[in-house]
Parts: sequence; C-alpha cells; structure tokens
Amino acid sequence: MAKRVKKQIKISKFEKLLYTLAIFLLVISPVSIVFSKATLAKVNFEVEKQKKEIETQKKTNESLAMTIDELASLTKIQAVAEEQGLRYNNNNIKTVVEDN
Repeated sequence: MAKRVKKQIKISKFEKLLYTLAIFLLVISPVSIVFSKATLAKVNFEVEKQKKEIETQKKTNESLAMTIDELASLTKIQAVAEEQGLRYNNNNIKTVVEDN
C-alpha cells in the first residue's frame, strides 16, 4: 500500500486578514442594514408626527385670523364703543391727505 502524503497549504497572514475581514463584513452587513432601516422608519414616524402638528397649528392660526377679522370689523368696534359710552359722530372724523 502506498501512503498518501498530505500536502499542507500555507496561508499567509495577509490572506488570513482578508478572510477575517470578508467574514466580518458578511456578518456586519445585514445588521447594519436592519439598523439603518429601523432608524429610517423612526425618522419617517417623527416627520409624519411633525406634519400632523403643523396642520393642527395651521387650522388654529386660520381660526384665530378669522376671530381677529370678526373683532376688527366696524360693527364690532361700534358695538364696543357704545358699550363704553362712546358714539359714532361722522362730523368729528377728519381725513389726512399726504402731499408729495
């Protein structure tokens, strides 16, 4: 019987480093993808939350603007003036004109 001689292949330190790096990247890649997608989902959730708050604030602002317009109307001003004992006299109103 002939003995089989096993030939050992030597791996250099550089090759070991490359293999280790490749395995490390194969393990880390899926983890980093999952982490980045989770972070993106969280950011998207915050963006939608902020959009909803902005819409709510816009509605509040529109409501307040309408209230201001109602309170600044001539009839409302006259009603408040009458409550305070004042009356509207057109003869007391003077028009100021600017000359150029």
